[in-house]
Formats: sequence, structure tokens, C-alpha cells
Amino acid sequence: MRLKRTVAVAAALVLTLTACRDSREVSMGDNGKPHVKIMIGGLSKVIYLPGQLAKQLGEYDKQGLDVELFDQPSGANAETALLTGEVQAVVGFYDHTVDLQAKEQCITSVVQFANVPGEAEVVATDKADKIRSSADFKGKNLGVTSLGSSTDFLTKALATKAGVGTDQYTPVKVGAGQTFISAINQGSIDAGMTTDPTIAQLTNTGKAKVLYDMRTEEGTRAALGGLYPASSLYMGCELVKKHPDVVQKLANAFVASLQWLKKHTPEEVAAIMPPSFAGGDKALYVKSLKDSLPMFTADGRMDADGAKNVLKVLGESSSNVKPKKDKIDLSKTYTTQFVDAAKAQLD
Repeated sequence: MRLKRTVAVAAALVLTLTACRDSREVSMGDNGKPHVKIMIGGLSKVIYLPGQLAKQLGEYDKQGLDVELFDQPSGANAETALLTGEVQAVVGFYDHTVDLQAKEQCITSVVQFANVPGEAEVVATDKADKIRSSADFKGKNLGVTSLGSSTDFLTKALATKAGVGTDQYTPVKVGAGQTFISAINQGSIDAGMTTDPTIAQLTNTGKAKVLYDMRTEEGTRAALGGLYPASSLYMGCELVKKHPDVVQKLANAFVASLQWLKKHTPEEVAAIMPPSFAGGDKALYVKSLKDSLPMFTADGRMDADGAKNVLKVLGESSSNVKPKKDKIDLSKTYTTQFVDAAKAQLD
């Protein structure tokens, strides 16, 4: 019999506590190295590439860390895994740190991979004549990975900016990758928010067109009124305070990986990543990398004005953040302490 969601979550929490796993603690593995579980909000998504890349480059090992990566296509579910203590860190969107502070939870971005979302709102080609901007979202079915995810946040932001209420369209949970593509092909959604390589797959086959491209600074500013820091490594504030040595090692691994990215071509990046990430079409995967790699930072630093814009956007479009936007302390949502130290070591 299928357990109810609440029971499943409770059971997972009990198991977590029984196994002495806690998102505020870092245990030692059998090899004597700090064991860190990281949930990635879509392991094969290009926006989260640094998570796997650091493993491929051996950067975790160089830092003396035993890192275990987990795949969870929904950023909202990855967030839940952190809050219930299943993992110690998440590779996901920075905006969750703001949303959670509005719910009196403290998590902080310790490495900022990108200062733009790396997402695009795509519209089914046969609906493109009816959806020319977010003003046309009214009455439409719009795909998101899951409710409460960053794709959901961004969709609300685009709608709100165009004067469309969040109750005037229907958000549809369609996940990412093939499930998103199927939803477009079957007509269960009219448009949706997604990332590469899904964007490349849909546009290459002619099944969808890009309506808003937030893989670039120019496109992000046009869509959201400024930068929108997104892909990041975020952790619980308490763990960061209790284990700064482990956090520093993670920052060292990621900053080294980001610097490697800036010195190598999309073809070289594709060659080092797991073959499964290409989904059987390496040329298309290389294209998706070319379209998205420029978004990554070289040093893992947060753009301060971008963080302010995230708060502004959520303060206008999020029912959680809007009533508390004036009380949000952005200094608790990110830190550059660890990436600055990492860069100093590498220079």
C-alpha cells in the first residue's frame, strides 16, 4: 500500500536520526575522511554541472573529503532533504535561502556557481502564436519541476511582472528532462520553465521555442529586472558555524572546478563528464554546454546587487516572502568568506 507523503517524510526522518545523520553534523567515513552527503537538484542539468565536475576532476579527494552525491530532480525536494537531515548540503538555487528565511529557517549559500538562472521559459511551437509574452500566461498550463521549486518561483515572477495573477494560470508539475519533453509533446502543458540539455533537445527538434532566455546576463536582466543568482552550494547555517573546516574544503573543491571550467572548451567538458549526461547525443550535449557554460562564475562569489534583486523579485511574487520582505536579512542567506579564502589559496 502506498504510504501517505507525510508518513513517508516522517519515516525518512526517523531513519535519518536513527542512523545518526544530521544536517547540522558531519560524520567521519570508514576511510577517516569527513563524509558529506550532497543532494543535487538534477544531477545531469547543466546548471548544476560543478557538483559532478568536482568529482570527475578529483577535487573532493584532493581536499580529503568523502563526498556522496545524490540526484533529486526537484529543487524543492532537495531542500526538504536538507531540512530533514538526510544530507548536509544541496546544489540548488539560491532563492531557496530567501524563501526559507521567510519560514524562519536559516540556510546559506557558501559557493555561488552562477549569477543568472540558466533557465528558459519555452513554449510549445504550436502554441507560440498564442503565447508571445508572459502577459499571455492567463488561462494556460505552465510546466514547473514541482510546486515550490525555483522554476515555480521564476514562473510566478514572470507572470506577476506582466500583471498576471498566480491564480490565473495553472502550474503543472512535470519534472525535468524526458518528463518535461513528454508534457510538451503531449500538450499537457502550453509552456514551461526548464534548463539545458532539455532546452537544446526541444529546440533542436522544433518542438518548442524559447520565450525568455535566462541563460545570459542580458536575458536575465530583461526578464527579471536585474541579475538573479541561482545555482549554488547551500548548507544549514548551524553546520557552517560548527564545521568551517569542512565547508572550506568544499569551497576549495568548487572554486578549483569553476576555474577549470573557464579554461576549457565545451567539448573538453563533455569529454570528462559521465557519458550518460549526453543522453545518447553528444553533439547536442556539447551545444547545450556552449549555450550555458558562460553563466558560471570564475570565483564562486555572490553578486550583491543580484542577491538584492532576488529578494525584490520574490518580495513581489512569492506569497511566503512578500509579507516578510522587509525583515529578510540577506547577510544570512550567503557568505563569500569561504570562496575568498579558496581563491587566495589558488592564486
